[in-house]
Amino acid sequence: MKKRMTSILLCAVLATGGILSGCGFRGKNGLGSGRDKYQEFLTVDVFDSVANYQGIQSGWFAKIVKDKFHMELNMIAPNVAGGEALFQTRSAAGSLGDLIITGAEGGRLENMVKAGLLMDMTKLLQDKDVLKNYGTAIQKANADAGQEGIYVLPSEISNQSPMVPTEGTDPLVAPYVRWDAYRAVGYPKIRTLEDWIPVMKQLQEKIPKSDSGKKTYAISLFKDWDSNMMVCAKNYASFYGYNELGFVLSKADGSDFQDILDEDGQYLRALHFLFKANQEGLVDPESVSQNYDMLSDKYRDGQILTSIWSWQGRDLYNGEIDAAEGRTHKELGKGFYPALIEDSQCYSNGCYSQGNAKLVIAVGSSAKDPQRMADFIDWLYSPEGMEMAGQSAGTGGPRGLTWEMKDGVPVYTQFGTQALPSNDIPVPKEWNGESSASWRDGVSALNFKALSPVDIDPTTKEPYMTAMWSSVLEKNNAPIDLDWQDYADGAKTTIEFLTSKGALAVAPGTSYMAPQEATDIAVLRNKCQSVIVSQSWNMVFAKDEEEFDRLLQDMKETVNGLGYAKVLAVDMQNAKEEAAFRKQEYEQYLQANQESK
Repeated sequence: MKKRMTSILLCAVLATGGILSGCGFRGKNGLGSGRDKYQEFLTVDVFDSVANYQGIQSGWFAKIVKDKFHMELNMIAPNVAGGEALFQTRSAAGSLGDLIITGAEGGRLENMVKAGLLMDMTKLLQDKDVLKNYGTAIQKANADAGQEGIYVLPSEISNQSPMVPTEGTDPLVAPYVRWDAYRAVGYPKIRTLEDWIPVMKQLQEKIPKSDSGKKTYAISLFKDWDSNMMVCAKNYASFYGYNELGFVLSKADGSDFQDILDEDGQYLRALHFLFKANQEGLVDPESVSQNYDMLSDKYRDGQILTSIWSWQGRDLYNGEIDAAEGRTHKELGKGFYPALIEDSQCYSNGCYSQGNAKLVIAVGSSAKDPQRMADFIDWLYSPEGMEMAGQSAGTGGPRGLTWEMKDGVPVYTQFGTQALPSNDIPVPKEWNGESSASWRDGVSALNFKALSPVDIDPTTKEPYMTAMWSSVLEKNNAPIDLDWQDYADGAKTTIEFLTSKGALAVAPGTSYMAPQEATDIAVLRNKCQSVIVSQSWNMVFAKDEEEFDRLLQDMKETVNGLGYAKVLAVDMQNAKEEAAFRKQEYEQYLQANQESK
């Protein structure tokens, strides 16, 4: 999305292919219900800690919001500009925004409530479906608010088992490769993470130029999400079943807890892997300066040949239309698919039966129209809201535009086949209003999953996530699809494939949140993480092994002198508590499920 201002009130309704059920639209020539119900047109400030776009929401999702709620969304995204300092600055000013999507861990929820930044939604949500349907999860999410009331709603509420992967088809991480190149070099086995390096070298030699003629790289990184450590490195550690909690890597099954600076730990292993890859000329030198959006464009161009996230390589490249050929890359026999690292156990998050209280949505205390904000939130947790706003989680978008019901099952329309999940395709004017935004530009910038995308949509009787639709799985039959499926012994999804190989580690979903840490620990953490992040990047791009080792020792000596051990002790205790919560909540789910039978 490019920044743009939307200034004209859109009056056309979403009607091609049928009226949107539950949306309140009157038909092709009628006026959306939003203007009837809400007299004043609002620009709503949305402070969104997980958004990757800043500015006015445009395109088809903007039109839906405008028609239904007579408002537009002005995205305020720390990921794009400002970082954590933006949260602190706006908090000090007494107003984060009209709508707030942010993390609630580490005492942030209680702090926001005490500071008067959040509105109590108890009265606003009374008689709303979201409270009727998900009251228990909402109550639990507010248990740490410090006072009575409903201040936040958790994300990803699910009715699935905590051991069901919440990602649906693809886990948090997996080793995706340009399959056309991997096939061309004979499907070489990858026994360990380190064995991936010579294979990457072969891929780069096989595809030396991108689709536009630029030099290719096997790996490209970005800094946008760095916090306690270098996030891109940490996610290679997640190939072995670990995820972070502060300065600790915690294994999915609760069997191991690693200090990230352990000499034999997975984080330093990942840093050394990236260092060795860079020594081989496999790492994009622009990694140190680019952001997520810049990297995304490289994936669309075929400039990067491996990916650790499905929504990077595969989703950005496979369905992209080749301008010269007029067909998708996948149709042309090019695309990303997962290979197998034989000793890996790729980390996956289990479903949150009580919601994910680590990421929440709230109404700001200074919201211009609190009831309208609550109405909007209620809609986000409805089936229609999930279909429209859950695009970052792979949901379908507007019925009649991208999908329709046929013979009792949801199927892509012709437009949906071209547009989904995130392609740069022009949207018909009746769905876009007076905006010229493409399908990709019009996707919801909220990046918020109200419900789990693997849950069943009562409208379609299939999961919200379109990649799990029976009709979509049946159409994964291009020659390159079939070639990968043959390699995967008939599996149709990454999760199915990794599960069959014993290469998936599911961490039971839990609503556990780390408690607020003491001020002195927070100060020490900030100092230590700054050193760890900067030195991690320096280590990846070190000129030789000697410099890598020197930087590592400098990093360890520096943070130890700053009080790293005190912070680590807190994180280690929290990681073990989280593991206990995972076990407890899974057992509670089993017990409740048994009692309901």
